Amino acid sequence: MSSRKSETEITFDSTGAIFMGAKREIKNSEIGIFGVTFDGTTSFRPGTRFGPSEIRNVSYGIESFCPQLNIDLDEISFTDFGNLEIPFGKIQPVVEMVKEATDYIYSLNMKPLLLGGEHSITSGSINAAIKYFPNLIIVQLDAHADLRDEWLGSKYNHACVMRRCLEILPSKKLFQVGIRSGTKKEILEIKQENRLVKQEFGKPAIELDEALKPFKGKPIYLTVDLDWFDPSIMSGTGTPEPGGFLWQDFASIIDVLAEHQVIGADIVELAPQLDPSGVSSILAAKTARSLLILLSKVK
Repeated sequence: MSSRKSETEITFDSTGAIFMGAKREIKNSEIGIFGVTFDGTTSFRPGTRFGPSEIRNVSYGIESFCPQLNIDLDEISFTDFGNLEIPFGKIQPVVEMVKEATDYIYSLNMKPLLLGGEHSITSGSINAAIKYFPNLIIVQLDAHADLRDEWLGSKYNHACVMRRCLEILPSKKLFQVGIRSGTKKEILEIKQENRLVKQEFGKPAIELDEALKPFKGKPIYLTVDLDWFDPSIMSGTGTPEPGGFLWQDFASIIDVLAEHQVIGADIVELAPQLDPSGVSSILAAKTARSLLILLSKVK
């Protein structure tokens, strides 16, 4: 079959590539992957709709074993549902479909890993997650604050995604790690609300560790906008921002989150055609490997 449907009539196209080590069957899976091939609100350089498929394609170029977490993908069971079939046009229906698809993953007693696509999709996933985890906490890795109320005439623009998430998040607990770009109003807000978590280059994620200590055992959703990484290693993204982070900085954050209950995650904003070298896509795939293993640690 070329596609499969959930009980909510959400349809996944399962005819393309599959992430390394994944299966198409649902039985006994811990984690469900699906892609969202959308870049309709991209405000600079488009192309994130190609991200999910390319992450899968290049995943076979990395090892299945993660030395940092000491786990092989062969040791966990996870399903790749394929790409969510979405309509062209307005973003609101896409966000609603992402919500329904994420809800479907949770209803199967799996944890979701979304492959974007642009960052606007995250609010749909969060809306589903809070149904199961009303005390949910969000950890955001991003170059940008994404707290505008609207941008380019849309409240669902990717520059507004964390504002939309905060509006529906019961706990109002959002930790924004390594943000280095935003309006004066946005940066002032995240500092006043104690949401900004500093990350020192090449150092352990001490501030994140301290920020999350009071929330040990609480459910955490991790959203990774790939422009968090420095353009020197992640040029394949629509809004690159100088002054970003390297792989060892991401690894230090994974070390912290491995001690917590991460119940869902997404990886967004890969525009693979903007990096002909393919390095950005490999980095995104390796990020996905880390998140799959991180999600598998939650029982």
